[in-house]
Amino acid sequence: MARPEPSAVEGPAAGRGIGEVLQVLQAEFADVTISKIRFLEAEGLVTPARTASGYRKFSPADVDRLRYVLTAQRDRYLPLKVIKEHLAAIDRGLRPAPAGPPVAPDSLPEPPGLPVAEDFSADGTELRLTREELRAAADVPAELLDQVEGHGLVVARGNHYDGEALLVAKLVGEFARYGIEPRHLRPFRTAADREAGLIEQVTGPRRTEQTEELAALAVRLHAALVRSRLPR
Repeated sequence: MARPEPSAVEGPAAGRGIGEVLQVLQAEFADVTISKIRFLEAEGLVTPARTASGYRKFSPADVDRLRYVLTAQRDRYLPLKVIKEHLAAIDRGLRPAPAGPPVAPDSLPEPPGLPVAEDFSADGTELRLTREELRAAADVPAELLDQVEGHGLVVARGNHYDGEALLVAKLVGEFARYGIEPRHLRPFRTAADREAGLIEQVTGPRRTEQTEELAALAVRLHAALVRSRLPR
């Protein structure tokens, strides 16, 4: 797992010092020491920020990460190599499996009924799946996934696929059970591109609260229009 470069921060609000972290962790792990925390940092399992003076500052996420490592060692006797693999999977939004490769979460945020603005808000967590992980999690054959990508319904972000790609692939798989092929779904992609473009014209390229409200309205309007055209 690549270690991000720690940022320089100042002030007590930036995080806990290593002594404070030690006190927090010793409530659960009596044998933990400052040397142990420094060793886990050297192994790349946690990367606290540094002040301009070089002091470590641990965020709440850093403390949770240390707690995960110490729990995995104490309760499951996992070696550091396996723990590092688990953390790398968690960083990609995956769920480490007791045996075998990590898997995607059991459920994805798919709002029931008509969506509201909150359903489009960014929660800071994003899946990063390989193509094979995407195929397995969506439970679709490789040939169908080839067609999904070929028609632009799913697009990789860099070298990975996110949670939206997984949801789309799953839904296309459901359509396929009714004999509807990915090529038949291109109008949905075209409509989505146009709707997103219209919203961006109004709100600009940055995601804002207004972006989320307009996205919810767009999907509600789309659903109403589809319903209005179905046989009574």
